[in-house]
Amino acid sequence: MALSENKASGGTAAKRAVGAIVIFVALTGLLFWLDPDGFYLWAKAIHVIAVISWMAGMLYLPRLFVYHADTQPGSQQSETFKVMEQRLLRLIINPAMIITWVFGLYLAWRGFGFMGGWLHAKILLVVLLSGVHGYLSASVRRFATDQNTKPAKHWRIVNEAPTLLMIVIVVLVVVKPF
Repeated sequence: MALSENKASGGTAAKRAVGAIVIFVALTGLLFWLDPDGFYLWAKAIHVIAVISWMAGMLYLPRLFVYHADTQPGSQQSETFKVMEQRLLRLIINPAMIITWVFGLYLAWRGFGFMGGWLHAKILLVVLLSGVHGYLSASVRRFATDQNTKPAKHWRIVNEAPTLLMIVIVVLVVVKPF
């Protein structure tokens, strides 16, 4: 696929993503307007869906980096990885993280009044996960300009960070140990 075709299809994907977000926000507002008392369960469902999407992207992006790190800068394969990484970040991971935070904070406020040691620990771990997200975002920019200096082994190790954070976060939410 030529670079101009790739950019055109990227623009189309971005328009679809923006359209989907607008529809999502409108439907969410409608749900809240129609049943503000029952919105909590909808918010919980939306939060879980967003978390799954965010985690899927956070697990896949470093895996792309593993393979991208072994390609020749400027090669067709490297250029393909750049497009994949940028689209994954912009169209899936970033919106999913924002939705996760917005609905997660709503749930923490509405359901728990921001009280509970487990909740504070969970929020701290989600802040750390957001830091990993930031590191991966900066790495997408470095790969895009052929400035990655990290070997594939580094990205294999980084790939484990979201998994470990996710495991502890899920245990905190389900078990509520303190």
